[in-house]
Amino acid sequence: MSDAAVATIESFLRDSELEYQRITPTSFAVNLPGEQRLRTACLLDVTRQALTIEAFVLRAPDENRAAVHEWMLRRNPRMYAVSWSIDDGGDVYLTGKVALAAVTSDEIDRILGAVLEYADGSFNHLLRLGFGDAIRREWAWRVKNGESLVNLEAFRSFASK
Repeated sequence: MSDAAVATIESFLRDSELEYQRITPTSFAVNLPGEQRLRTACLLDVTRQALTIEAFVLRAPDENRAAVHEWMLRRNPRMYAVSWSIDDGGDVYLTGKVALAAVTSDEIDRILGAVLEYADGSFNHLLRLGFGDAIRREWAWRVKNGESLVNLEAFRSFASK
């Protein structure tokens, strides 16, 4: 069963034209292109029992960790295939497991779509919550020094105050 899942994943990735790399005979690193978060790195690993999914979203928040964690936990029950999680260092991930019997091209498409929706759609909000002070300092420094604010525009509403 795991050989079939690996073949299905590789076929889907090749056909979808996503940027990916085969890391081991049973795992793939996929780069999901986004808008808020330019790229989300996602690992798909086929084990004997399941397909595991792990996507890095952002490093450990500098501030408001409890608020970041609460925000993630409140969303977990409504999510598909993956949930918010943190590692030992506090870095934020989307992780999940799916039975090998469910691994089809359509399901891989849904899973990767969910990962991208959650990572990309939540990215700026998580940055505001977990790195707001640093963003405001960076905004002020760039304004003071006449530097570009283009990649901080999403934060103008709170950073320019």
